[in-house]
Amino acid sequence: MVAGPLDFSLTGILASIAGPLAAANIPIFVVSTYDTDYVLVRSERADAAFATLAAAGHTVTPV
Repeated sequence: MVAGPLDFSLTGILASIAGPLAAANIPIFVVSTYDTDYVLVRSERADAAFATLAAAGHTVTPV
């Protein structure tokens, strides 16, 4: 989950998440709501996704 709510003027947030994951060949499914975005990753790829996002400068908190 992307910490929200997100202001409508913000751009590129989802791209900054999807880009590194795509480069690491980690498939995602995204659900966008009025307040925030949810990035879903298969459980067997969760550790790799967390490490990839952290390396890209994101703060990652496992749920």
